[in-house]
Amino acid sequence: MNQPRPTPADIEKAIRNIPDFPKPGIQFKDITPVLADARLFSGSIDLLTEQFKPGDVDAVVGIDARGFIFAAAAAVKLQAGLVPVRKKGKLPYRTHEQEYNLEYGTATVAVHVDALEPGSRVLLIDDLLATGGTAAAAAALVRRLEARILQISFLIELKFLAGRQKLKDYPVRSLVVY
Repeated sequence: MNQPRPTPADIEKAIRNIPDFPKPGIQFKDITPVLADARLFSGSIDLLTEQFKPGDVDAVVGIDARGFIFAAAAAVKLQAGLVPVRKKGKLPYRTHEQEYNLEYGTATVAVHVDALEPGSRVLLIDDLLATGGTAAAAAALVRRLEARILQISFLIELKFLAGRQKLKDYPVRSLVVY
């Protein structure tokens, strides 16, 4: 018997809140129960990609590391390529790099110099939108490769951290908003 496709509310119910992880005061949103439930995982991919069909997107760009999970499944569903944006030093070929600010210090993400063709239509996916720094850096890398971002999609958005402001030049979609 087929069950109905899950809603964002169903996905939200499965997300576990872990207090004081990885440090005191942080309320970590644990997505592993969503991943472990085939219906919720498949449904989350359907919801993250519902504006697109195969042929609409040339590549799905996933952000290190949990974004890879959703981006890979979305790429298969959309019959598109998968492009990883990784932490600096993790990709084996020549890269473009983009630094961004963290709460204390900076970090850098990278993409292969030949990961996208100019004009490629891109869906950028990550699991979580918090302050927006990582997603903005990934978007800058996509722009540097002269590709076009159709949408940036997140499973979860922490609205109170205002990360969407750093992405105001792009359509942004979040399934679950806290």
